[in-house]
Amino acid sequence: MKFIGVIPARYASTRFPGKPLALLGGRPVIQYVYEKAVNALGEAYVATDDQRIYDAVRAFGGEAVMTRSDHQSGTDRIEEACEKIGTDADVIINIQGDEPFVHPSQLETIQRLFDHPQTQIGTLGKRFESMDAVRNPNSPKIITDRHGFALYFSRSVVPYIRGKEQQDWLQSFPYLKHLGIYAYRREILYEITQLPQSSLEKAESLEQLRWLENGYRIRVGITEVETVGIDTPEDLQRAEVFLRETSSV
Repeated sequence: MKFIGVIPARYASTRFPGKPLALLGGRPVIQYVYEKAVNALGEAYVATDDQRIYDAVRAFGGEAVMTRSDHQSGTDRIEEACEKIGTDADVIINIQGDEPFVHPSQLETIQRLFDHPQTQIGTLGKRFESMDAVRNPNSPKIITDRHGFALYFSRSVVPYIRGKEQQDWLQSFPYLKHLGIYAYRREILYEITQLPQSSLEKAESLEQLRWLENGYRIRVGITEVETVGIDTPEDLQRAEVFLRETSSV
């Protein structure tokens, strides 16, 4: 089975314009993501709508594809990129352009999900470590069935543990944090980008609910590795600290 990585990267971010080109340890953030993807998968592309990002990727020796600027999601951008690349890959892995510390083990885990013939889409989850983190609506929770397939994603604290104080819920149920990395079988990627927005997706502002509402099967792999995503300039400062600490180990 052939896997490739596609990294959607926009310049126009509300909270941090130009973050793919922000310097981390003297190199653009997008370079870290690209090199991790290529090392793990052998083939990767940055999908962007901005000439500055395209030129930067080509300057450090990476592969990049120019896409339209009107896409509503990274998934839509990846589908256009795959059409332009003309890839023969069986599975496309969507790696966020603001995740410079994506770990090789995470990419391994998401590839293994496709050993199961019913896996149409793959993603990752990590055990929450505190109830404060569980309560954060910016960290979606995953509910899975006994076989690891997603039943639901929510910004709310689900499930509700009846008869116990909320501070004790984490000892009663393995709450899973959703990590925003996806993989899609090639034909499934095309299909889901043709779907209209769904009611649950609009309610929770979670794209993956559109896929569940339409009957697609999302298998969830478990990782123990925490990544450091970059959404704001403050996140970049934390990433600099993380980079120094991990480089000195």
